Amino acid sequence: MTAAATFRARHARGELLVFANAWDPGSARLIESLGSPAIATTSSGVAWARGYPDGDALPVDVLIATVGAIARVVGVPLTVDVEGGYSDDPDTVAATVMRVVDAGAAGINIEDGNGPPERLAAKISAIRGAVARAGTDVFVNARIDVHLKGIGAPETRAAELAARIARYRDAGADGIFVPGLTDPTGIAAAVAAAGPLPFNAMALPQLPDAATLRALGVRRLSAGGAVAGAAIAAAAGLAEAFLKTGDCAALFADASPTWTYGRMNALMTR
Repeated sequence: MTAAATFRARHARGELLVFANAWDPGSARLIESLGSPAIATTSSGVAWARGYPDGDALPVDVLIATVGAIARVVGVPLTVDVEGGYSDDPDTVAATVMRVVDAGAAGINIEDGNGPPERLAAKISAIRGAVARAGTDVFVNARIDVHLKGIGAPETRAAELAARIARYRDAGADGIFVPGLTDPTGIAAAVAAAGPLPFNAMALPQLPDAATLRALGVRRLSAGGAVAGAAIAAAAGLAEAFLKTGDCAALFADASPTWTYGRMNALMTR
């Protein structure tokens, strides 16, 4: 099976796929070694690790190099957050996605952000056409930002979300991702609106636990930028304390630095 076919098959099992999103080849290889059946990237973590802000600011050539570098070190399917596709032009976005696929991706996330829903629908349609012409495949996870960005009045968001789900499904999306939606009633309604398409939730403090999400019919759960953010926060705390005092003790408060060196070196030796 191709990577994309393997990735589709994992969605078809009906289980909850959990993604602890990676941001570079090292984090991807580490997450794979912990048993993850696929690797998903986080756009924020990828951008920060390369010195860019999140939000379609990452140069496409840098994205492609990152995808290729991650694909080189992992043996499981890779799905890549391409933000809004780095362009408003559907054909340009489709060409970028084909480069992502050629670099080793089996799937993508692509978002509507603050843009009109017809724009993302046109991008998805263009991607589907480009993939068909190339005789290849990619799993397109359509991210809807109605809740994450607070688009429209609260009482209108459920109807807007349902309309966007239908629009993106008709355009050729394979999955639906709604970050920011955390209440069980709203999640259940969105899962029903998605129909056969796998529904993806994003980790937030208010999100129900995994068992509840499974019962609601959620099929994917992403950490988003949370793991990358926690790693950055931990590094910042250690670095700040070391810079202030020069005291080494906090750097070796547990055995993790020694464990990490040997384990990571072994993981990177393929």
